[in-house]
This record gives sequence, structure tokens and C-alpha cells, in this order.
Amino acid sequence: MHTVVVRVWLPDRPGALGQVASRIGAVRGDVLGIEVLESGAGSVIDELVVVLPDEGLVALMVNEIDAVDGVSVEDVRAIEGGHVDPDLTALALLAEVAESAAGERPSTLVTALAELIGADWAVLLRDGDEVARAGELPDEGALDPYRRGREHPLSAGPESDVFWSSHPDGPVLVARRSGRPIHTRERDRVDAIMRVAASLLD
Repeated sequence: MHTVVVRVWLPDRPGALGQVASRIGAVRGDVLGIEVLESGAGSVIDELVVVLPDEGLVALMVNEIDAVDGVSVEDVRAIEGGHVDPDLTALALLAEVAESAAGERPSTLVTALAELIGADWAVLLRDGDEVARAGELPDEGALDPYRRGREHPLSAGPESDVFWSSHPDGPVLVARRSGRPIHTRERDRVDAIMRVAASLLD
């Protein structure tokens, strides 16, 4: 069995998701999970967790989905170990931070968040100073706007590949993920994690 996460753009109309599910079923795929990442302007972006009997069926499945009127595939990626609910993963992440020793919490948070969102790198800043980091930054200057306490213009909007999350009087998380657009629900999840984490890091 082969498990993949498929991100699809659908027209916001009744039956569109059902048509996609039917096409997946036609290649013997089984939809295990659905998450709405973003909606608006007549479109919906859904993330589907799909189990296929064979890895070789992925390309055929994508072709079947793309054949549905108004639907397109944004991204497909394989996952190991079967379906994992991202919200449960977020709760487990916070539990891991809470259970860590106080001095290890910043590092635990940044490392786990980078893994959760698939970031190339992630940095936790407080009052402009780096507290913890996961991954290697290609350019230290990329953090300058955040060190000054304001959001970088590239970390806003649907085309951005940068997460920027801050809590009033708390730490700032900056993370970059290349190759896969960041959507509203992902940003909201990271914001919620950081709101809780702010009290755990104090």
C-alpha cells in the first residue's frame, strides 16, 4: 500500500469533491482524510490523504483528478506510516513541548514545528534575538525585518513561502518552505500553536 497527500484546487460548487473522490476510487484509491486549506473567490483548496494499492498508480490518479472540469492538482507527496491527522499532530507537539525541561522547550518547539509544516528552516526570535533554530538559513539577512519586530512583505499573501507568527509580547516564529505554497489553514494552525507555546516558553 502507498499513502500520498494530494492537494487539489476545486471549483466551489456542489458535487465537485464527490467527482474527485469518484476518480480516485476508479484507480482503487481510498480517501482517508480531507482538510480544507483555503476557500474563496469561487475556489476551494483541499488536502486529501489517499491510500493506493501501488505507487505506480499515482500518475494515473493525478490524470484522473485533472480530468474533472475545473479541478487541478497542486501537489502530491508520499508520506510514511499512514495517515496522521495534522490537528492531532499539533496537539502532540504542544504536549511534547510542555513535557520538556524548561531550557529545552524552545528547541523542541522549533524542531517539531519545522517537521510539522515541512519547513526548510525555522527560527524562534525574542526581542530580535535568536532563541532556537532548525535547519540552515541561506542568508542571515532574511531575518532582519523580523529582528526589527515587523513582518516581511514576502510573508503575507497566498504566494508566500514564509511563515511569520508572533504573539503580543511573546516570541516570533519565522520559517520558510519552498516548493509547496502555504495556505490559510496552515498559517492559522501555526498561529494557534504559537499562542499556546508563548505561555510554555515564559
